[in-house]
Amino acid sequence: MSKNYEKETICIQSGWKPKNGEPRVLPIYQSTTFKYDSSEQMGRLFDLEESGYFYTRLQNPTNDCVAAKICELEGGVAAMLTSSGQAATYYAVFNICEAGDHVVLSSTVYGGTYNLLTCTMKKMGIECTVVDPDAPEEELNRAFKDNTKCVFAETIANPALVVLDIEKFARIAHSHNVPLIVDNTFATPINCNPFKWGADIITHSTTKYMDGHAMSVGGCIVDSGNFDWAAYPDKFPGLCTPDESYHGITYTEKFGKAAYITKATSQLMRDLGSIQSPQNAFLLNVGLETLPLRVERHCYNATKVAEYLEAHEKVAWVNYPALKSNKYHELAKKYMPNGSCGVISFGLKGGRQAASDMMDKLELAAIVTHVADARTCVLHPASHTHRQMNDEQLIEAGVAPDMIRLSVGIENVKDIIADLEQALEKI
Repeated sequence: MSKNYEKETICIQSGWKPKNGEPRVLPIYQSTTFKYDSSEQMGRLFDLEESGYFYTRLQNPTNDCVAAKICELEGGVAAMLTSSGQAATYYAVFNICEAGDHVVLSSTVYGGTYNLLTCTMKKMGIECTVVDPDAPEEELNRAFKDNTKCVFAETIANPALVVLDIEKFARIAHSHNVPLIVDNTFATPINCNPFKWGADIITHSTTKYMDGHAMSVGGCIVDSGNFDWAAYPDKFPGLCTPDESYHGITYTEKFGKAAYITKATSQLMRDLGSIQSPQNAFLLNVGLETLPLRVERHCYNATKVAEYLEAHEKVAWVNYPALKSNKYHELAKKYMPNGSCGVISFGLKGGRQAASDMMDKLELAAIVTHVADARTCVLHPASHTHRQMNDEQLIEAGVAPDMIRLSVGIENVKDIIADLEQALEKI
């Protein structure tokens, strides 16, 4: 598709390209396998000598069309869908890391990501150093080691809502000859394009705003194609030396800018199998078609709600990047001039118990684990998503014990505020 199209048009038109007489809407290729006329052609597929489909555990046409749409939205060269956002995070890191390697991780990332990288992957021999994303460059530089393979952070942290200084992190990562991997779930490619600011790889939990309706779990990895893996063959042997499991193919030599995603698909997806189902990819594509409309409404509603909460006498603090009082307001204007996201965090003067009491009295907003879909919902991170962390880790992650994470939906904002008002009156 033309690079001149705006994102609203890409969300509708990109991905599936129907030929004469083919379905106008992206079909669901609900098949585990694909038929070929000759054994020789099937062999070429297994040798990566020819592109095509032979088993959905690796690739599926429905999935690839949706991945291509997300790739174009982000301005990347290649992308792949995964079964969940967690799978996308794992694959993105594990694709260039192995036992004995090291990762630099922003302390404010989503609790599940923190646990994956600091605990589960530690059992696999991959060490992790956690850093404050607001730390000065000298301090961040000290976190790197000879065996560091990447930096991982979020454009807007979930739920701390820390806005990442992408340019700073990209500059530091590149000075140590490693890529910056950024989770862009909350901002979405509608509001932020991290590749523009130097990020190398982007991940998404497509379960959130991209799907938009809390119907399908999924993830996505997008490669910018800008990081020169071949310049550091000793640091990235998986990409720069022959893969014996694929007849000695060297990914950087054979696939160029598509090397990273090709390896992730042909090696990790082959062996670990966290493919997104074609049915879920179809639902994701339906969500993507209205993404720009919904993101605009989410941001409008969230700004109104944040302003209401900031002025309320029972509210102790409000954290939302669009507020002029917010410490990340200027960074948000730089990286996300059209809006940040629909998620707000705030605390009440009555503390943790008041937060729990208020949430129980909400009528329109639901208490759910999910975030970033069409319906307004709330969560108490310290008791739910981040409950595996101790108090020290909670503070390091930017999660105060009294924090309420409010995901503002696309209902009429008057009704959302009225629901908050009636709940606050009762505590």
